[in-house]
Amino acid sequence: MVNRNLIREFDVSEEDWIDAIGELAPDDVSWLGSQDVDVNQIVEGKIIRIDDEFVLVDVGYKSEGMIPRNEWEPEDPDQPEVGQVIRVLVEDVEDSQGWLDDRGMIVLSKRKAEKIEKWMKVMETVHEGDVVSGLVTRKIKGGLLVDIGVNVFLPASQVDIRRPHDIGEYIGKTIECMVLKIDEARRNIVVSRRSLIESQRAEKKAELLKKLEVGQSRKGIVKNIADFGAFVDLGGIDGLLHITDMSWGRINHPSEMVKIDDELEVMVLHIDYEKEKIALGLKQRQASPWENVAAKYPVGSVVKGTVVNVMSYGAFVKLEDGIEGLVHISEMSWTKRISHPSELVNIDDSIDVVVLRIDEQKQEISLGMKQTQSNPWEKVSDKYPTGSMVKGKVRNLTNYGAFIEIEEGIDGLLHVSDMSWTRKISHPSELVEKGQELECKVLSVDQERRRIALGLKQLDEDPWSTDIPNRYQQGQLVKGKVTKITNFGVFVGLEDGLEGLLHISELSDQKIENPQDVVNVGDEIEVKVLRVDTEERKIGLSRKRVEWAEEDEAAAEANGSSGGSRESAVELKGGVGSADSGPLFKSAASAESDES
Repeated sequence: MVNRNLIREFDVSEEDWIDAIGELAPDDVSWLGSQDVDVNQIVEGKIIRIDDEFVLVDVGYKSEGMIPRNEWEPEDPDQPEVGQVIRVLVEDVEDSQGWLDDRGMIVLSKRKAEKIEKWMKVMETVHEGDVVSGLVTRKIKGGLLVDIGVNVFLPASQVDIRRPHDIGEYIGKTIECMVLKIDEARRNIVVSRRSLIESQRAEKKAELLKKLEVGQSRKGIVKNIADFGAFVDLGGIDGLLHITDMSWGRINHPSEMVKIDDELEVMVLHIDYEKEKIALGLKQRQASPWENVAAKYPVGSVVKGTVVNVMSYGAFVKLEDGIEGLVHISEMSWTKRISHPSELVNIDDSIDVVVLRIDEQKQEISLGMKQTQSNPWEKVSDKYPTGSMVKGKVRNLTNYGAFIEIEEGIDGLLHVSDMSWTRKISHPSELVEKGQELECKVLSVDQERRRIALGLKQLDEDPWSTDIPNRYQQGQLVKGKVTKITNFGVFVGLEDGLEGLLHISELSDQKIENPQDVVNVGDEIEVKVLRVDTEERKIGLSRKRVEWAEEDEAAAEANGSSGGSRESAVELKGGVGSADSGPLFKSAASAESDES
C-alpha cells in the first residue's frame, strides 16, 4: 500500500521538473500505428544526409524532415550515419501550423522520441508500490534524480531513514527504491529509498524478535548516539545501549565508549515485545568487578584510590575500574570543620582511605579519610586533665554558652552557669565576645561524646564561701538599686552581679498589692539583710524593717510574724541561685508565688 499522505510533500513543480529532465511531447502523442505521418507521431525514418547543423531524414512524407545535430551528444557512441534507420517524433508538418522550416522541411526530434518511448515502456511495467533499481544521476532542488529507464524523483527526506548530511554522496551509485507516486499527466514518478528500507526492516524486525532472547550475545552497528546512550542496529531492529550499561567504570558521555558505525557485540538485557523495545548491555559481557569485593577490600583495610567526583556531601573515590566508594564529609577529618569536601580534596587527587562498610547488594562502599590518622580525641584526657588550666579563643556564642577553641578542631564549652559566681548571665555576650582569648579551667572531659566542659568562675574562689557571708550579715543595713520588679517582690543590686530579694511582704508595713506602687526600676533604696543562704547563694532583704529596733526584731521572731503576717522559713528564692529553687519568703496569708 502506498501512503498517499506521505507523498503530498514530494510533488515537484512543473517548472522544476522540465528544468531537470527537459520538455516532452504534448499529451496526445501517439504510438506508431499507421504509415501516415502526422504531428506528435513517432515514425521510422532513414538518414539521407548529415551536415554540421542538421541531420536530414526521409520519413516517407512529401518533404524530408530534419533533426538538430546537437541531439547526438559528442560522447554518444551511436553517432548518425547515412542510411541508418531511426525512430523520430514528428513535431511539425506543412498543414499543422500553416508553416514549415525555412528550408521547407518537417521538424523531427530523435531525443524526444526516445524519452517518450522509454516513458511508455516504463508505464507498462512499473506500478505504485513496486521496487525499482536505478542509477543516481544528479542532484536537483529538493532531492535526487534516479535513472530507472526514465528519470524519477527521489526526495531528500526519502534517501535514508536518517537524512544524510549530503545527499550528493549518492550520485553515481545504483540504489533500490519503492515507487510512491506515478503522475501520468505530468510524466513524473516519485520514489522512496527510505520506505523500502523501513519495509525491509519491518520484516527483519518481526523475524528477529522471534529469535531474540534475554542473555543472548548479538552483533550490531551503532547508528545514533545520545546523552543517555547509543542506539545499536541488530539487523532490523534498534536496541538501546544505555550509558549505565556500557562500562563498569564511570563514563561522562557515551561517545567516550562508542562511535557511529562501530560494530559491537552486545548482550540482550530486556525485551519489550509489545513496544518492540530492546535493552542492551556492553559491560555485562565481562565479569562484574563487584564479585568478591569484600575479599579484595576487607573492612578496616587501607587502600589507595583516585578522587573522581566531589559533591557537597562527600567525595567519590575510584578504587579500580567499576569500583567506587564514598568518603562522606563527616569521615574526612577528626578535627577540621569542613564546609565543602573541596577544601580537602580535588578531582584526580590520589588519596589513602580506610574501608568502613560494604553493601554488595547495593554495590556501595563507605570509605574514610580521617581513619588513616590517629584520633586526637583519644589523647584529650591525657592532654587536658580535669582541673588543668587551658587557653583558647572564643570561636562561637550560643544562648547557653561559649565554645572555646583549645586547639584546631578541639573545642570546650564554657556554660553560662560557669561564667560568674555572682552575676546572673542571660547570654554569654554579656561577659565574652567572639575572637576573645580566655583562660579557663577544665571541669570535665567526656572522651566518648567528644565534649570538654570549661569554667571561668572557677579561676577564683567562690565568694559565697567566705567573702559574701563576711560582708553581708543578718541585720546589716545596705543600699542598692532596684534591678527588677516581679509580682512577688523586688530584686535589689547590692554590688556588681550580686542581688538580694526584697519580698513583697517586706516592702512596707502596709499590705502591698503591686510592688510598682512603692518602687521603680533604678530607684536607690536602703534595705536590711534578713538572711544569707550560702548554699543557695541567695540574700533575703527587707525595707520595712530598716527602722525597727532590736526588740521589734526579737518580738517578730518570737511571734513568727512580719507585721502581723505569719511567715514560715521555706526554700529560698532569688539572688543568683538556680531558677528552679523555692521562694526566699512565703507568706502564710498569701502563699502565692512559685516563680524563680
